[in-house]
Amino acid sequence: MTSERLRVMVVGLGYFSWYHLDAWSEQPHARLVAACDLDPQRLSRAVAAYAVVGGADAAALAGSQDPHIVDIVAPPEAHAALVADVLAPGRWIICQKPFCRSVAEAERVIAAAEAAGAQIVIHENFRFQPWYRAVRSFLDAGRMGAVYQASFSLRPGDGRGADAYRDRQPAFRTMPRFLLRETGTHFVDLFRWLLGEVDSVYADLHRLNPHIAGEDAGLLLMQHAGGARSVFDGNRLADSGADVPRLTMGVFRLEGEAGCLRLDPDGGLFFRAFGAQTETVLPLPYPAARDGFGGGCVHALISHLVSARLGGTEPENTARAYLPVLRIIDAAYRSAEEGRQISLR
Repeated sequence: MTSERLRVMVVGLGYFSWYHLDAWSEQPHARLVAACDLDPQRLSRAVAAYAVVGGADAAALAGSQDPHIVDIVAPPEAHAALVADVLAPGRWIICQKPFCRSVAEAERVIAAAEAAGAQIVIHENFRFQPWYRAVRSFLDAGRMGAVYQASFSLRPGDGRGADAYRDRQPAFRTMPRFLLRETGTHFVDLFRWLLGEVDSVYADLHRLNPHIAGEDAGLLLMQHAGGARSVFDGNRLADSGADVPRLTMGVFRLEGEAGCLRLDPDGGLFFRAFGAQTETVLPLPYPAARDGFGGGCVHALISHLVSARLGGTEPENTARAYLPVLRIIDAAYRSAEEGRQISLR
């Protein structure tokens, strides 16, 4: 690993960007140099808080500051243009999920980046939550034996009424595809990472809150190539009773030959061996931050990217490797529309 301090530019200063800005500011081997947004109030706030150069033109700002990494925290409809604005040989570009507006657009953006010698990484942070890193280590150590199935019950309780999402992320209200494309995509990536590639999907989706455009409840069943199944059971109007509802956003279970792993809504991870009546607590690989998003997963992901960039290794969730997630989400919506299982093979 070199001793170079990476220069970082953040594009898009909405609600979630502040988790990114905080995480970058805490990296000893990276330095925030620039922030970009069209809104002058948000821009001045970031410039004052992080002592960075600000601007509304991403291409001009990238040209003047020459960042090693550009972190795009902007909506999907802006991704293609913003990536084109900041492309440069050797530059890493991080893009929020959901990535681009369609699979076809994502493929074009990735091809352009590869031709320019740049690397795109998707900011898919759920797999970096400490409890899921512990689950992956448990599986890698062979402690589960054959895996039968995994499930997640999403219960954030934040989707009720005429003002749902307005204060925090108002764009959620107008998304024609919401539950799966915006939120379920986290769990498609997570289950694929834990259980392997997906052979087929079946989805049943519906809208409970009439004040939003897209679906906010439903089921997604995935059949994985190794034989395991996973179920995403999402309902944004129901809650889990957690002290911090958005810490885990629900309950995760993984069942297999050796027993059952369970994540509770407060971030505790427990294993019950097959045939036993009591659970044991599993240690997490790093402390869960209860005041940050998802147990500190944004910081963990950004730390991984800094290490990969400085160490010359490939990071997790390159855009090319992430394309199957986009295809699975598209197939899930097709399944819901047609009322049938969709094969991906």
